[in-house]
Amino acid sequence: MLAQKLTQQQMLVVHLLEMPLTELEQSVNAELDDNPALESGDADEPADTAGDATSDDGADEDFDTAKEREERASALDDALAGIGMDDEMPEPTATWGDGGQGADYEEMAYGDRVSFYDKLKEQMVDVELSPRQREVMEYLIGSLDGDGLLRKDTGTLCDELAVYHNIDVSEDEVKAVLRMLQAFDPPGVGARTIQEALLIQTRRRKDAPAGAEELLLNHYDDFIRGHWKRLEEQMGLSPEGLGRIRRFLKKLALQPVAPADERTEFVRADIEILCDEEGHLTVRSLEDLPDVFFRDDLYTAYGKDGDKATQDFIRKAKRQFLDLQTALAYRRQSIFTVVEHIVKEQGEHFLHGGSLRPLTQKDIAAATGLSAATVSRVCRDRYALFRGRIYPIQSFLAHHYRCDRERDGSISDKAIMEKMARLIAEEDCRRPWSDQDLADYFSQQSVHVARRTITKFRFKMNIPNSRMRRRMKE
Repeated sequence: MLAQKLTQQQMLVVHLLEMPLTELEQSVNAELDDNPALESGDADEPADTAGDATSDDGADEDFDTAKEREERASALDDALAGIGMDDEMPEPTATWGDGGQGADYEEMAYGDRVSFYDKLKEQMVDVELSPRQREVMEYLIGSLDGDGLLRKDTGTLCDELAVYHNIDVSEDEVKAVLRMLQAFDPPGVGARTIQEALLIQTRRRKDAPAGAEELLLNHYDDFIRGHWKRLEEQMGLSPEGLGRIRRFLKKLALQPVAPADERTEFVRADIEILCDEEGHLTVRSLEDLPDVFFRDDLYTAYGKDGDKATQDFIRKAKRQFLDLQTALAYRRQSIFTVVEHIVKEQGEHFLHGGSLRPLTQKDIAAATGLSAATVSRVCRDRYALFRGRIYPIQSFLAHHYRCDRERDGSISDKAIMEKMARLIAEEDCRRPWSDQDLADYFSQQSVHVARRTITKFRFKMNIPNSRMRRRMKE
């Protein structure tokens, strides 16, 4: 299969489309500094000419300038019409945490798009590792689940290292490297079970009450089952002492890596969603880019009569200007097209706070005529301002689940999770909803969702299972 090749213009379009707003503004200003044939400001203001033009030929200059601008506008229209990037651009590389179509309201930011996997690898420089241990450590980090837990046993890890990386290691060697990984931040990362994650966090905390570590090591099953009297008798604790341990353990994270840990940098919205007094939704750009125009006087003076090197420079500079103008126009047009379609489909949510309708990137691509790659680039790591709050554009998307009672025959995952959260918040603490109970409830409501999907949604909302909830509320 032949490798796909992009033109220089297409690569610039892709680069600018993926670029965060602050970085885009810096890039445009840097281009103005680097390219002497470009200027910012009002394109109608005359620039200092490089030749010895006199007032007698001012009319000719005006005519040439107007003609040049018409040609530039025509070139821009042609480039936009024939750029063909929708079908020819490669699919973007997926990043951990968004799943390609994720739609959670999370605290996210563009920053350097550093995942918690990268943060763990950065901490490897602080420990002494042999080349062999470094390879094992990198594989362990890559084997972590999204919540920071390692759900593979050491035997499986040894087999995978031997098969996929030709590294023959013993289980003891893997366990030794794993202990080093478990010393990394955030506390609890690399734990193989929730029990181990709680134990690691407890050992790292200076305020852990006496008996907390012993309870997790030797009496965890009794703790999970809520056998408080047995714990008091076996550990020699008073009700107050056991109460202190229970309150401490409630503060620890069941998942070492929460969704909010994935992004930590400053956020700026690219676009604002506005609602007028009559309830009409509109979209406006928050770009603060300078007006960039080409030095027509240089092109007029040197484009035809200069030496070959000067002509080449002027023509190259103009080509760069047209490419930049095209890429910026395509970026702006793509963002507007995607966000306007989202606003149209999710109007009830914006106006009245209703549940999100099912809407995926694939749906947007089909409705707008943009490619799935372009829609993905618009949605990923981009933000919208609405009523004073900044939201990831991804958060307005939702997956489809079949619902026979809905008019269009589907319901969004967000609507299901909202209903789950309400049911759990109002549940009887003595008989909390299990995942199977919730799946059965939705089935009675003609919503087709499997129990494992309910479990996935519960993990997304960081809600413990029914057994843990019952013990925590006692």
